[in-house]
Amino acid sequence: MRKKIAILGSTGSIGKTLINIIKQDKKNFEIVLLSADGNYKELLKQAKIFKVRNLIINNKNSYKKIINNKISNNTKIYNDFNNLDKIFKKKINYTMSAISGIQGLKPTIEMIKYSENIAIANKEAIICGWDLIKKQLVRNKTNFIPVDSEHFSIWYALKGIKKNLIEKIYLTASGGPFLKVPLNKVKKAKINQATNHPNWKMGKKISIDSATMMNKIFEIIEAKKIFDIPYKKLSILIHPKSYVHAIIKYKNGISKIIVHDTNMKIPIFNTLYSSEKSIKTKNLDIGKLNNLEFQKVDLKRYPIINIKDKLPERSSLFETILVSINDNLVDLFLNNKIKFTDISKKMNSILDLREFKKFKMIKVKKIEDIIFLNKKVENKINFKLKIK
Repeated sequence: MRKKIAILGSTGSIGKTLINIIKQDKKNFEIVLLSADGNYKELLKQAKIFKVRNLIINNKNSYKKIINNKISNNTKIYNDFNNLDKIFKKKINYTMSAISGIQGLKPTIEMIKYSENIAIANKEAIICGWDLIKKQLVRNKTNFIPVDSEHFSIWYALKGIKKNLIEKIYLTASGGPFLKVPLNKVKKAKINQATNHPNWKMGKKISIDSATMMNKIFEIIEAKKIFDIPYKKLSILIHPKSYVHAIIKYKNGISKIIVHDTNMKIPIFNTLYSSEKSIKTKNLDIGKLNNLEFQKVDLKRYPIINIKDKLPERSSLFETILVSINDNLVDLFLNNKIKFTDISKKMNSILDLREFKKFKMIKVKKIEDIIFLNKKVENKINFKLKIK
């Protein structure tokens, strides 16, 4: 019997990778739903290959265009996620949630009730709305699998292990494109330099986050929430090869190191299949294992890491503030309105403002609070920075 699949964000890099995996094994899968934001041409192409009957496209202009180009009368196209109960009469086997940004939170939470297993690749959804997600996972008895390579590795290593046996978890970071660049030159970094990641092919936004190391702050928050581990047990190590994705040190003196190539196909594949299914990958590179080059994080080079000490142990709306401020600062850099080093500098100073610190005390109660706050932050940042 074919497994029924839904892919939210099917035209992005995670979605495309999953599509290519399923393409090699079409006989065992039925894609019930695909969604995209604006890339309706790619969405139609995917729908045609897999004969998908339900499509969701958020962008209104793209929706108008796709309506005139739909594949057949059997294809139903929606402009939002408000009709999921019409699409799913019972639970499907697997959902991949790969919609980027905070806008991916609501669809992710909505899909939990319709899926036996949900793999979440959306950082912002976990960082800002994990308490809401977890509540729905428990209520609907839905299994959760993290997709990000670091969190997938931790999840994989912790199978069958009791949480109280963990002494420390190390998340690795490549250090991005400026690991060995003199600091005086980093100040003058151009957009093309900051987005030129040495190991991974990624979009501009996440590449900038990797260059500043803000992505590691986000991953620390994700790890804390997903695995219910206190921040004091989570650390970051620089690992330029990006070959080791996580290290788990146990109280009995044993450590596990999870290794795989710098290819997101591996964690994505393993969220879809159980362990008996094999995947073709490169042979283990012993040369890389002989030269892992682990380093401590240089706070002068990556001052944004100081934010770790400002994070509240309890989940709050502060995480939404954090995501929103970073989104806006990265956008300002990509539009040549601030310098690269201003991202870290202004991030740290803005977070110390009383009007933002107060959100550490406010719990997340509903999705609307997160969405509303996210929209409000941009105007406040532009006012504080006097940017028009």
